[in-house]
Amino acid sequence: MSKSLISIQDFSKDEILHIIEIAKEFEANPVQDFLKGKIVASLFFEASTRTRLSFEAAIHRLGASVIGFSDVNNTSQSKGESLEDTIRIVSNYVDLIVMRHPQAGAANIAQSISHLPIINAGDGANQHPTQTLLDIYSIEKTQGRLDNLCINMVGDLKYGRTVHSLSQALSLFDNNFIFTSPKELQMPYEYKEFLEKKNKKYLESQNLQEHINDCDILYMTRIQQERFASPEEYNKVKDIYILEASMLKNAKDSMRILHPLPRVNEIAKDVDKCKQAYYFEQAGNGMYIRMAVIAYLLGYR
Repeated sequence: MSKSLISIQDFSKDEILHIIEIAKEFEANPVQDFLKGKIVASLFFEASTRTRLSFEAAIHRLGASVIGFSDVNNTSQSKGESLEDTIRIVSNYVDLIVMRHPQAGAANIAQSISHLPIINAGDGANQHPTQTLLDIYSIEKTQGRLDNLCINMVGDLKYGRTVHSLSQALSLFDNNFIFTSPKELQMPYEYKEFLEKKNKKYLESQNLQEHINDCDILYMTRIQQERFASPEEYNKVKDIYILEASMLKNAKDSMRILHPLPRVNEIAKDVDKCKQAYYFEQAGNGMYIRMAVIAYLLGYR
């Protein structure tokens, strides 16, 4: 069976570093054509802007073609076709499948069905490994290292698949973690246990201002309304953290603010002009990382 990227744990530390080096090559020279003749399926069962478009841009930059959909209502799933059958059918037509799905574990199902490489572009509140890789790429670019950093993850740590994957990936390096969230949205126990088994230090906080000056990376996340069981639960926490420029006056000059986007109101617009703001550049890094992952899984790098 071909190698896939379902969870960030599918890549070793050496593989992650290798992907970063490939991404640097592609950033220096983004127009490639060595995948000419290859076809990649882009199957987005859940809405996306940055992930879908950066994947499709990466595919085109590599010289491959892309087929797929961005609206499940335009597929046979709207007629009752199972995910398994959809994957079986699509596997007949392409060389690699990129898939986003609202159901946690959907990417594992796809991998179990298909003989092709599968890239998980996000499965529910579970994992988002290519986002993690672009986050790591952004951290390495801005900090010049991946060790001896203080990473402060803020917001929806319960449902936020990006922070789940990122905490696991950064545990491969020597870093400290701060998890800032309301009690209702704390980092799930399984991820904290994962860090504890690796003897990685973390602390939990409910106060955003308290640790801003201590961190090298401030990783903001939105409160994800679509993950809540009821509007009442969401309304209790939706505006709990709002980062404003005035809160950064004593932050490290080298500190960078990341966000997987989209933002709602958790980062005020006045932060965009601060030197620590990096979230739009971070999104731009996604294309190079996804070029690197596709090339690697298809055996070209």
